[in-house]
Parts: sequence; structure tokens; C-alpha cells
Amino acid sequence: MTRALWALLLLCTSAAWADAPRQSLRPVARPAGVMVVAAPPPVSAPAIESALHEALRPQSRPENLATRLAKAPEGADPKPAKRLAKAGGAICGVADIQGEEVGRVLGSGGCGISDAVKVRAVSGVWLSTPATIDCTTAKALKRWVDRSLVPEVGRRGCGVSELRVAASYACRTRNSQKGARLSEHAKGHAIDISGFTYKDGSQITVLKNWGGGRDGKILKNVHRGACGPFGTVLGPNSDKFHRDHFHFDTARYRGGPYCK
Repeated sequence: MTRALWALLLLCTSAAWADAPRQSLRPVARPAGVMVVAAPPPVSAPAIESALHEALRPQSRPENLATRLAKAPEGADPKPAKRLAKAGGAICGVADIQGEEVGRVLGSGGCGISDAVKVRAVSGVWLSTPATIDCTTAKALKRWVDRSLVPEVGRRGCGVSELRVAASYACRTRNSQKGARLSEHAKGHAIDISGFTYKDGSQITVLKNWGGGRDGKILKNVHRGACGPFGTVLGPNSDKFHRDHFHFDTARYRGGPYCK
């Protein structure tokens, strides 16, 4: 029952009791075993008027996703937040993964994705370049952002605003080396991250900040945190090809994740 209807009911009840005689005109014997319910206390006219006023007052509507994302924190660059409002609809059956469905991506020599998506934002974090990957990889990225990246960054720089994407789908061999095995990028199973941007506009990159200072510690911790959501995690300590970015892919191995 709404507050307006409840207030009206109280008003009607009060009026009825006011018009009723104070004493029964003729004594009537009460039937045995019948419960007698006490009359409700009288409600004053000011209280009823206040209840009606409250019930009829316009209520604010809940903000939708686009409105919430468009509100940037005080002192932060509003552009990334405004871009999030245009990131697209929910994909992969997850509300916090925004982008668009691509469908089948054809490629030669074993390349291609059977059911690709183009991800533009994950859990409110914008991707600098839309990532063409499959949903398994998109969900792994979300788990990493939620469980490692966002908690690790915390309020530093007002929080993380954007992931700097170095690569996603590409029909090539591992590290683009001639004669090497097909890369997980060629199957839509991988994404490369070169750094990220804080909401205050400052940036942190693998190339410049790995191993040094507070930002370097953050990079090492989020690199470690990717081991689990992803099956392969490579960084500057793995080889020369990854000195400026992290490689994450969803390949799985019998011995568990490979992280270096």
C-alpha cells in the first residue's frame, strides 16, 4: 500500500470515529469467544496533512548507468567518464563489460575468433583502444580489474580511469617471429596492457615505472594478480619482447598458469 493510500485510509478512519456516538444507544451483549479489537488512536489533522504532503512529493528517479558514469570525481578529468557513457551496451552476459558483439572473425592459417566482441570498458575502466577478443578473455580481464587492479591502485591518482591497450586480436605468430607457433592473439584469447591512466590524468607505464617507486610496486602487484584469472602472464622479467607491456591470455595448461 502506498503512503498516499495509507494516509487517506487514516483520514477516513479518523472521520468515521469522530462521527460515531460516544456510547452505544442500546447495550448489546458480546458473543462469547469473539476477540475485541481496540480502536486505533485518533490521528490529528496536521499529521494527516503532513503524511499526504510527503506521499505526494515528487520522488527523484534512480540514476541509470550512463548518468552515473558521466559524473567524474571532483578534481578529475571528466573526459574518460563521459566516454564511458558511450561505451556501448552490456556484452558477454555481464553488465560491467561494455562494448559490442562482433560475431565470427575469419582469418587464415588458424587465425580467427568464432564469437568475438569488441570491449570498450570493464567495471567502469575505459580501454584506450577497443579490444577485439572472445568473452572468456573479456571476463578474465574483468576479474583482474575487480580483484587486483582497482584494489591495488586504491585512491592513488583518484583511482584508475583507463587501461592502455597495446594489442588484442592480431593474426600473427608469437612475438611476430618467423616460424614460431601461432600466438594466442590470433585466436582472440589475449590482450596486451602497456600501462594505465589515473583519474587525475597522470599515467603509469610498464616501460618507465616497472621496478621503481610506488608505481613500480603497483605494477608488480597487478602483474602477480593476473596469474589465475589468466593462464599466461608475461612481463618485463620474461624476455625482451615484453619489456614495455604485460601479455595476458586465457590459454590453460595442465600444470596451472604460467606467469613470469
